[in-house]
Amino acid sequence: MQDTMPPAIFIMGPTAAGKTDLALAVARAFPVEIISVDSALVYRGMDIGTAKPSADVLQQYPHHLVDILDPTEAYSAGRFRDDARALMADITARGKVPLLVGGTMLYFKALQQGLSALPPADAEVRARLDAMASEHGLNYLHQRLSEVDPVAAARIHVNDPQRLQRALEVYEISGKSLTELTAQGDDALPYQVTKIIIAPFERAVLHQRIARRYQQMVADGFIDEVKTLYQRGDCHPQLPSIRAVGYRQAWSYLAGEYDHETFVEKAIIATRQMAKRQITWLRAQDDGIWFDSGAELPETAVKQYLTEQVPELRNNT
Repeated sequence: MQDTMPPAIFIMGPTAAGKTDLALAVARAFPVEIISVDSALVYRGMDIGTAKPSADVLQQYPHHLVDILDPTEAYSAGRFRDDARALMADITARGKVPLLVGGTMLYFKALQQGLSALPPADAEVRARLDAMASEHGLNYLHQRLSEVDPVAAARIHVNDPQRLQRALEVYEISGKSLTELTAQGDDALPYQVTKIIIAPFERAVLHQRIARRYQQMVADGFIDEVKTLYQRGDCHPQLPSIRAVGYRQAWSYLAGEYDHETFVEKAIIATRQMAKRQITWLRAQDDGIWFDSGAELPETAVKQYLTEQVPELRNNT
């Protein structure tokens, strides 16, 4: 059964690992089309802080699911799954191989394993949880979650209000924990997937890259980019787009909550924490092959591996 499925390639890794550059190298060598797996790249006008490929790169190597929404709109794992599957089917039908690249691990999970039937959002329950957080703080919500769903509490950081609220909301509505409801997804992805995982094997190297890249973003005008959103009047810090790492710290800086140095420090720390969560998730992917991007991008080794694993690419080496 597996051998009869069409191929797909995943390039996965933490932030600042070199995923985009590796994807472009693969796209130059093989008949693939890139699908972005990134919850922030979907937004127009959010370019610098998301490390979005340049307009020239996107013109030469189009990325599906980039610049498809206004920052005021929401995008879910379920919607990504539907969009990505439709794109993969179209790419396959045209004789190419879908190449999915990004660091939003929930999207990869939803795509490959499906989604459980979780209850829809409930405005009354959310308002009650918001009031609880305002009165008692996020630590209180996290403690409450640890009592009803210790597995989710161990995975969800105390300073992640969106996921904390959703996990508690699911329990309040259904009487069942998020962990219980997501134990089984629906239909699996009907593709033979080759997973490439890249990251610097030395944590210090990744931390240096994150700091260097963020400082470069600031130098490239990141604050002006966020200021444009800040001054629009229809954006606010509760939007998923503004909650993206880096953007929420810049927003707080513009709101006068702390100075520029503190903003940069907080943003780098938050990005490191996100990278740590990404790596933790990736380590559980026992069907992925890891490549060290610590010294230089492993383009040659990855391309050789792909020609060995994906027969459809062998005539293009």
